[in-house]
Amino acid sequence: MKRYFYRLIAVGAILMPLCSCHKEKDSDSDATPEINVAEAMTDSIVLHKDYPGYLEARTKADVVGEVSGRLLTKNFESGSYVTKGQILFTIDPTLYRDAVTEAEATLASASSQRDYYTSQSSAMQKAYEQDAVSKMELLESQSSLRQAEASIKNATAALENARTKLSKCTVRAPVSGYITDNAVSVGNYINGENSPQTLATIYDNSLLDARFSIEDDQYRNLLGADSGKSGALYRNMPLTFQTALPHSYTADLYYVAPSVNTSTGSLELVGNVRNIDNELKDGMYVTVSLPYGTNPKAVIVKDAALSTDQLGKYLYVVNDSDKVVYTPVTVGPLYRDSLRVIEKGIKAGDRYVTEALLTVRNGMKVKPVLK
Repeated sequence: MKRYFYRLIAVGAILMPLCSCHKEKDSDSDATPEINVAEAMTDSIVLHKDYPGYLEARTKADVVGEVSGRLLTKNFESGSYVTKGQILFTIDPTLYRDAVTEAEATLASASSQRDYYTSQSSAMQKAYEQDAVSKMELLESQSSLRQAEASIKNATAALENARTKLSKCTVRAPVSGYITDNAVSVGNYINGENSPQTLATIYDNSLLDARFSIEDDQYRNLLGADSGKSGALYRNMPLTFQTALPHSYTADLYYVAPSVNTSTGSLELVGNVRNIDNELKDGMYVTVSLPYGTNPKAVIVKDAALSTDQLGKYLYVVNDSDKVVYTPVTVGPLYRDSLRVIEKGIKAGDRYVTEALLTVRNGMKVKPVLK
């Protein structure tokens, strides 16, 4: 029994280090953190190049005073939306109302003279047929009638002109849109009859033009990039602004200048932009992403997985040994809002860390969890 007991002790002594080693291995395994990773994928993407430009309202019009007089009233709130035909200003109409009255009197006098010479000419015609008057007297009466009829036309034209000027004392909106502050304060005298004077400007921002210029040699890419697609590539071109807006906007290219600007070597392009949410204004600076080709096998990663240091952009890549490797990359354009094109640094299928970026470090052993 003693011999058997000693044998058990010896076997236990041999097994204890083995069990201890196994526990240490289990403990090491438990200490390796699980890290979410993703595989870099490929996709066919449209390549863009960014160009600076500005927005311009497709429809804008100056509100002008075309008559002379003191500005009596302003009938709108500066910056508000006005509709076509709405009364905006009134100019003192006294002078032009008097001119209409005078023109009406002149027309009435001319009409009276015409009636007189019409009767006279008719009577002279009958007298001439009875040899009661000479041919010369008949011709003189007919001439007087024609002069009276001409006076009617002149008086009618003068009256229409006077009424037109009187109507311009009430200044109406030529188009619908948002109006600027008035350039002339109420109570001031304007001399619009000699030279029309701008009182305000109306901008219809519902449809704007995004104007920008491209290099002369880039025009050849423009011609070939959308071959056979009837311009489909140049619809819905992404727009970005100096300050991010709540909504996204795109432009549809509709104009290419027929000539190159020789002083700059550039070509002007214009795309229309629908201002559905009324966030865009005439004169805003904009960046237009112009398509110029496609990359059928672009390497793409999640944009949120990228970090930045003094050397530029980098990813934490997990190698075949499940170790984290600091990997500098060259990035391309943003793709579908949340993905980023990688031009250099990794290849399709490489695993990269997507979460807990602040907790991993170069050379760290991890348990990659593919998500």
